[in-house]
Amino acid sequence: MIKIVTDSTAGLPEALIREHDIRIIPLYVHFGEQAFKEGIDITTEQFYERLRTSANLPTTSQPSVGEFHEVFKELIDAGHEVLALTISSKLSGTWNSAMGALEMLPGAPISVVDSLGTSLAMYMLVESALREIAGGATRQQVAAHLERLRGQVHFFFVVDTLEYLAKGGRIGNAKAFMGTLIKIKPLLIMENGVIEPCEQVRSKSKAMARMLELIEQRLAGQAAQAHVAIAHAMALDEALAFRKEVVARLGCAEPPISEVGAVLGTHTGPGAVALAAYV
Repeated sequence: MIKIVTDSTAGLPEALIREHDIRIIPLYVHFGEQAFKEGIDITTEQFYERLRTSANLPTTSQPSVGEFHEVFKELIDAGHEVLALTISSKLSGTWNSAMGALEMLPGAPISVVDSLGTSLAMYMLVESALREIAGGATRQQVAAHLERLRGQVHFFFVVDTLEYLAKGGRIGNAKAFMGTLIKIKPLLIMENGVIEPCEQVRSKSKAMARMLELIEQRLAGQAAQAHVAIAHAMALDEALAFRKEVVARLGCAEPPISEVGAVLGTHTGPGAVALAAYV
């Protein structure tokens, strides 16, 4: 049986994890000298409360080679094959850790795929992988499918401020927006594994509307058949209202809504809303 291993930034719902016995490797968030495994040592709610009251911005780090090796070996020893999917190698060293573990198990039936994304992009790739596995695809076929699909996922997000991305060093070329953000909400895109500036919009509601318009354009008349998902960072009411707009505009099935956890929340801050889609 093919087992999926991914990292905590995918934000997978617990029901999906349990149903398919997906193994989650947590990334770390650090407040000073304290290190917390995302989703294990600190909940999303606890993180954002601590972020709100912390004098210093937390930092994040990838899991170790040993953590991947332990999970890989357990699954291989149980007779399974492994398909591992990680956060973009351009955002984190997590993919390197997974590859290090792979090298420790030469000849083992393991495929490691760099999602070139995170959050919703990974969530959607995992769901697609599950469908491929259920349809009888081999591990190698599923890995090749994901490497093709990762470039087809359109992933936009709006943040209340670029402060967190800038301090965390994950801002990429979006630093061009810094210094011009008074009353401006930056619309960003995850493209080719990095965060890029898209547009500057003069209110969050207009930025979200523009995000939806751009997604519709990229779906090129196939919006009703698209796979769509939404994520938020402590902005559930906005995400719920946005979902109604998405369904009305695209004519798609009601998309799932997931939370932006501690590791990504360190870089986006609270209030972020994301939209991803592919056909």
